[in-house]
Amino acid sequence: MNERLIIRGGRRLNGSVAVSAAKNSVLPILACCIMSAKEITLENCPRIADVFSMVEILRSIGAQAELKEHTLTVNCAAADPKLVSAELTGKIRSSVFILGPILARFRRANISYPGGCEIGLRPIDLHIYGLKCLGVKISEEGGIIGCDGSEMSGGVVNLDFPSVGATENIMMAGVLADGKTVIRNAAREPEIVDLQNFINFIGGRVYGAGSDVITVEGVKALHGGTYTPVGDRIAAATFLGAAAITGGEVCVTGVQPSALHVVIEKMRRTGCTVRELSSGIVLQAPRVLKPVHKIETQPFPGFPTDMQPQMTAVLCRADGSSCVVENMFENRFKYTVQLGKMGAKILVKDRVAVIKGTERLTAASVVAEDLRGGAALVTAALCAEGTTHISGVRHIDRGYENIEDSLRSLGADIERVR
Repeated sequence: MNERLIIRGGRRLNGSVAVSAAKNSVLPILACCIMSAKEITLENCPRIADVFSMVEILRSIGAQAELKEHTLTVNCAAADPKLVSAELTGKIRSSVFILGPILARFRRANISYPGGCEIGLRPIDLHIYGLKCLGVKISEEGGIIGCDGSEMSGGVVNLDFPSVGATENIMMAGVLADGKTVIRNAAREPEIVDLQNFINFIGGRVYGAGSDVITVEGVKALHGGTYTPVGDRIAAATFLGAAAITGGEVCVTGVQPSALHVVIEKMRRTGCTVRELSSGIVLQAPRVLKPVHKIETQPFPGFPTDMQPQMTAVLCRADGSSCVVENMFENRFKYTVQLGKMGAKILVKDRVAVIKGTERLTAASVVAEDLRGGAALVTAALCAEGTTHISGVRHIDRGYENIEDSLRSLGADIERVR
């Protein structure tokens, strides 16, 4: 479907907006449901394209899954480990999460190579390495990853890099394995803590998430229940950025401030006043934003790469020059070409962007080419003079549920058209 967002910029955003459960929590948790033969219900689930794609994948292997409003009910009692097609896995990189759970329950798995946003090389070699450490035999041929887990058991995995996806996949693979699995140099993101909490909620034994060493003690079976994943820190930060660039005041609820401390600190450096609530954040923007000398994306608790494009858009309106270094993905600055059409002054060299702030951005017709780059274009359009047309909305829909409704509730002039 060829849809566009039309944004008439120049309105200060004010009010309150709630975020749903985090995309990056819900997707691995959905995959994790494969390991249980009991019914599981997830509450406050976002109605976004990536969740719909994961539900399709679960149904393709025989599971029952239904999303009503924001409640997602899953029953994998009848699931089986047949091949998941390239048509399904090509839509979403998170499809790789099903490898660990299918192996854990059935001791064999086959999936086509995963897809996702084209923001750089994102090999799954660490996933493969980790599974091999648990005794899994893996073959890759014709775009299909075949896994034989007949001799699978607990093991020690030393990750070269704290990969979020690899940490989660190895965690899940170890849940039903015999013995103990230890992951060293594990990723520490809040979504990994949430996955641990979910696994333990349904009867698993996982310890240490949030630190760089995670231990999984294998159990025989898992049960069901109703669980509410953590709020989406990236969606929350995106709305904070929208408030900052428009000179507004916005309260974002449903998220823990501790998950966004480094983003909050950078927002304060721009001159914004930020208050942390028990389960929310209030940002009040100044009349003129200050530049930020340097922002470098890093694994948690560093600055999140998923917020880098939106923050870069905010800095386009700062009074002075800022520098952003992207350490995670080599092609993540592609969106800056589109911001340039709106009058942004951004010089990109390899993984470094120098942003020279400008008093005004102007409307243009631009194209979202990936999820967070699309969010950056929306952020910039909110303060641009004139009417901006954004195509490629399907990318934005992968991570934001009806972003136009949320922004309109804060006073933005935005609509979706075919």
